[in-house]
Amino acid sequence: MAKKKAMSSEKASYVKRKGHEDAREFAEALGIGKEFRSDPKAKKDVIDLQGYSYSVKSGEKKWQMFLYGESRFKEDFTFQAMDGLGEIFLGCINSFPEDRDEYLKNKMIYKQELQKWMRKLCEKLKDKKILRAFLDKAIFNSGEVDFLVIKDEDLFHVFWGKDVVKILSDNIQVENSKARRKGEFDAQKVVFKYKEKTIGEIEMRNDSDIHYREVKFWMAKRLTFSLLKEKIKLNRDLNDRVILYGSAIKKLKNFKTKFKRTWRE
Repeated sequence: MAKKKAMSSEKASYVKRKGHEDAREFAEALGIGKEFRSDPKAKKDVIDLQGYSYSVKSGEKKWQMFLYGESRFKEDFTFQAMDGLGEIFLGCINSFPEDRDEYLKNKMIYKQELQKWMRKLCEKLKDKKILRAFLDKAIFNSGEVDFLVIKDEDLFHVFWGKDVVKILSDNIQVENSKARRKGEFDAQKVVFKYKEKTIGEIEMRNDSDIHYREVKFWMAKRLTFSLLKEKIKLNRDLNDRVILYGSAIKKLKNFKTKFKRTWRE
């Protein structure tokens, strides 16, 4: 199996532009209009007139939930407060030398060092309380974002943040990666599994001088979306483009857009 290539700068720019377009489209579907408020640094792609905030995810295969370097884990008090989780992430990063050329000369040594920290990270995230806190931080900036919005084809599916965190943490199994080929090492990643399939991964990104000694967390769109729909049966149309699920129905019951009389069980 060939090693996957990192996303090119052109592709990354396209993904970013597409994300902005999807956020604008969702805002228009809510009836806010093109001049909507947002705060991307806080993961708030759209802020509605009531003050609710939404993280809008589209993409066909994967969502990058975060890509953080050393300073983020040093300075972000939330990571530091997660029972040593921030220190473990720093351990993963500091498994590699600051000089990338040195890493390229001795990859095996540094990957062996990473194993220790990835195993610690795996054990820490097997604690469901810590896993919930991590997912809440990664997806909703520790509760600052209210809703996850998944764009699928031409529809926007809206889930209340607390529902998402509970369902994911209750159903995800946490394990370390296994070497698949000669020369590879076990425990280079932390893998999130659902029904024996990979729903997300935490891994190191060392593929370029720009992206070096960074922690990446991604989630699989289809499997995440399927899990949420499987566990939240109740949903209701807000309009022709927006569908609300579970607690989101009650939270947005006073939204100006009128509900259709369409229920799905």
